[in-house]
Amino acid sequence: MTAVLFMGAMSSIAQTGTDANEVDYYQSLFGMAKKTLVSEFVDLTDYPADQFWALYDAYEAERKELGKSRLELLESYAKNYQTLDEVKTDELIKQMDAQKKNLDKLIFKYYKKMSSAVGAKPAAQFYQLENYLLSAIRLAILESIPFIGEL
Repeated sequence: MTAVLFMGAMSSIAQTGTDANEVDYYQSLFGMAKKTLVSEFVDLTDYPADQFWALYDAYEAERKELGKSRLELLESYAKNYQTLDEVKTDELIKQMDAQKKNLDKLIFKYYKKMSSAVGAKPAAQFYQLENYLLSAIRLAILESIPFIGEL
């Protein structure tokens, strides 16, 4: 739910444009709510919590950078939607695909690190939750932007 609300705000930012400080602010709000959700979902009862959270924080720092590039891509789509030609459409799709792959790789990279340092079960819970949230965010974005050629 938090992810969907956040993405609604982020898609409206993408449509209106924003500065880096505002993006950082929204990301920090989302990050705090997300960390609470992760702490409720990932069971660290018999695992080294300090190692998990250190890796999680490192993951979040890298994820936020990818989130900024996703927002820039959404802004580009919103700004250029009315004038998309073959070249720009192809460029946007390739950038979206690369961004998606980079985020998926990042999640798996930290799954492997967490699995080695903390254990497979909490790492798998992290992996599962991240993919669930990412899917919800991707769906929220797709539902909030027009399809190419729709308008």
